[in-house]
Amino acid sequence: MTASGLDEVIHPTNRLQICAMLAAVESMEFSAVRDALGVSDSVLSKQMKVLQEAGYATVRKAPVNSRTHTWLALTDAGRTALAGHLAELRRIAALADPAKQ
Repeated sequence: MTASGLDEVIHPTNRLQICAMLAAVESMEFSAVRDALGVSDSVLSKQMKVLQEAGYATVRKAPVNSRTHTWLALTDAGRTALAGHLAELRRIAALADPAKQ
C-alpha cells in the first residue's frame, strides 16, 4: 500500500475488478471472471499471478467431469487489502462532493 492508502497491486483496473468480483463470493470459475472482464485467458492469468504473488488471491484447479476447471478466490489478506483500497477511493471521491466537506 502506498502512503496515500491506495494499494498499487489492486489499483490497476483489471485487478480492481477481479478483486471486487471475488470479494462477493467464496470462489469463482476462471472462465466466468474472464468473460465478465472481457479479457483473454493470458491477460487474466497475468493479473492473477500478480495478485497471487502479493498473497491476495489463490488459484485452484479441480476436475469436473472429464475437464479441469480453474477456480479463483481472494485470500483474507486480499479481502483486507481491497477493503482498505476501497475506503481510500471513497475518501478521495468525497473530496469532489462539496456537501461532504
